[in-house]
Amino acid sequence: MRHILVILFSIQCLCSASQSSIATKFELSKGTQTPTYFEIVEWWKKLDGISGKVKLLTMGMTDAGYPLHLSVVSNNGDYNFDNIRKNNKRIILVNNGIHPGEPDGIDASMLLARDIVTGKYKIADNVVLAFIPVYNIGGCLNRSANFRVDQNGPEEFGFRGNSQNLDLNRDMIKCDSKDAKAFTEIFHLLDPDVFIDNHVSNGADYQHVMTLLTTQNTKLGGVMGEYISKDFEPALYNLMKQKGFDLVPYVNVWGETPDNGWQEYWDTPRYASGYAALWHTFSFVPESHMLKPYEQRVKATYAMMQSFIEFTATNSNKIHYLREQTKQSVRTAVEFPVKWGLDKSKYKEIVYKGYESGRKTSEVSGHLRLFYDRNKPYEKTVKIFNYFPPKEYVKKPTAYIIPQGWWKVIELLKLNKVQMSQLKKDTSIEVEAYKIDDYKTSPRQYEMHHLNSDVKITASLKKVSFRKGDWYIPLNQSANRFLIETLEPKAEDSYFSWNYFDAILGQKEGYSAYAFEEIAAEYLKNNPEIRLKLEQKRLTDSSFAKDGRVQLNFVYQNSPWFEPAYMQYPVYRVR
Repeated sequence: MRHILVILFSIQCLCSASQSSIATKFELSKGTQTPTYFEIVEWWKKLDGISGKVKLLTMGMTDAGYPLHLSVVSNNGDYNFDNIRKNNKRIILVNNGIHPGEPDGIDASMLLARDIVTGKYKIADNVVLAFIPVYNIGGCLNRSANFRVDQNGPEEFGFRGNSQNLDLNRDMIKCDSKDAKAFTEIFHLLDPDVFIDNHVSNGADYQHVMTLLTTQNTKLGGVMGEYISKDFEPALYNLMKQKGFDLVPYVNVWGETPDNGWQEYWDTPRYASGYAALWHTFSFVPESHMLKPYEQRVKATYAMMQSFIEFTATNSNKIHYLREQTKQSVRTAVEFPVKWGLDKSKYKEIVYKGYESGRKTSEVSGHLRLFYDRNKPYEKTVKIFNYFPPKEYVKKPTAYIIPQGWWKVIELLKLNKVQMSQLKKDTSIEVEAYKIDDYKTSPRQYEMHHLNSDVKITASLKKVSFRKGDWYIPLNQSANRFLIETLEPKAEDSYFSWNYFDAILGQKEGYSAYAFEEIAAEYLKNNPEIRLKLEQKRLTDSSFAKDGRVQLNFVYQNSPWFEPAYMQYPVYRVR
C-alpha cells in the first residue's frame, strides 16, 4: 500500500510540475501581458515535447524571415491530414495574430491547448484543432505599448502591418506577402471544415465582451449558407450564453451610435473569412471588444473557441455532408453570382446591450463630440441588416484559357491547387473574349494597389491562336467558385480588380500624326464603311468634329494597325 501511495504522489508531483512549466505569460502576469513572438514559439515547442496530443509543424516562410508554425491538437496525436480526413474527423483551423495588436486569440489558444493536454478541457475524438499560433510574425516582432491607443490592454503588443507594412487581412486573394502564400498552402493542406480568425473590434462602446462576424449566408450560399444562418450561428449564441457571455453580431458602426441597428460586415475574398468561404468552409471572425479588460477578452475568446468545438463535434456528420454536397454542386453549377447588394427590406432583430450616448464639447477642438455614458446602460431590440442577395450572375464556361505570359496569375492558381494543364501544341480555338470598355480606378493606393471597379465589358466570339504551354483550366472542379471570383473581371475581388492585368490598359503602339495622315486618307478611300462611321461621328459629336487629332485617332482605332491587345482581357472562355 505504501508503495502505491508513493507512486501516486510521484505522479501527482510530476503533473503539477508539468502544469507549472506550461503556464502562459498571460497567466503569470495575471492577465496583463501577452508573449513575444519567440516566447510564443518556445511555449508551443514545450507543449509539443510534453504531450503526444500536440504536434508543432514548421510551414512556409514569411516576409519577416521566419516560417509560419502550425500546431495540431487532437486526442490521438495524428497530424497527417490525409489520415484525419480518411477517419472522418472535422478539422477546425484557428488563425491568430493576423493583427498582432489584437492578441486575444494568441493567449486564448495557448490556454485552450494546455487545458486539453492536462485534461481540464476535453475535446471529442471526431475533432482535430489546428492553430496558427501567430500569423503576422513581422507585426508581432514590432512591439510597443503605444499601438491601438484606445485598447484596454495588454501592456505591450504587436503592430497591424506586417514586414511589408501590409494588412494581411486584405491580402488573401492578391497574395502580395509571403505570409499569405504560406497561409494558402496551410489552408489547402487542411481543407478545414470550420475556420476561425480571432480579432479585437474597434468602433462603438457597449456592454458585450464578444461579438461575432459570420461570413455572409447569402455569400456562402446554398445549403451551407442556409445552415450557417439557421443552425450554426444560433447555436453559437446559445453556447456562449451558457458560458456567461451575451454574444452579439459584430457591431459594424463607425462615427455614430448603434442604437438603430446596423448593416452586417461584407466580407469579400480579400479577407480571411471571405477567402475561406470560396472553398466551402464555414468561416467566422470573433471580435472581442477593445474597451474590455484584457483578461476578460481572452476568457471570452477561449469560450468562443469552445463553442465552435462543441458545435462541430455534435454536428460533425452534418457539417461534412453539407460541405461535400456543396463541392459537388459547385462542380456542376451552370452559373455563379459575382455581385451582391444589400436588401434592407429583410433583417433580423437582436437584443443589444449598449450605453446611452450623447454630444458634449470637445476639450481638444471645442466642437461637439460623441461620448458614451457607462453609468446609463440599456437593453433594446435593434435591426441587423444581413441580407445580401446576388444581383449579377455569370454563366460558367467549359474552361478558361490563360496565355502563359501571365505567369503571376498562373502561380496564384497553382498555389490554390487549381486543376489545370498546358496545351501540348499551338492551336486555334473559338472562345468568348472580353474587351474592357470602361472601368474606374482608385486615385489613392490601397494595400499597394489602385483597385479597379465599375468594370464594363463587351463579350464576343472569336478564334484565338494559342501557343504550346498556355494554360487550360476546366471548370468541373470544386475550385469553380474561386475561379469565377478571381478570373471574371467584374467580380469585386477579381485579379483584374487587383491590377494583375493592368498592362492591357495601356496602349503600346502609336503613330506620328504627320506620317499617318496620308496613310489614313488612303485607308478611308479604300474602306468607305469607315469613312461613313467617321462622318456620322462628326454629325453627332460637335467636340469630335472640331478636333482633327481626335478624328485621326478614330481612323487609327478602326484600322488593322490598331493593336488588338489594348483593352483585350487575356483570360478566354471556352464555351
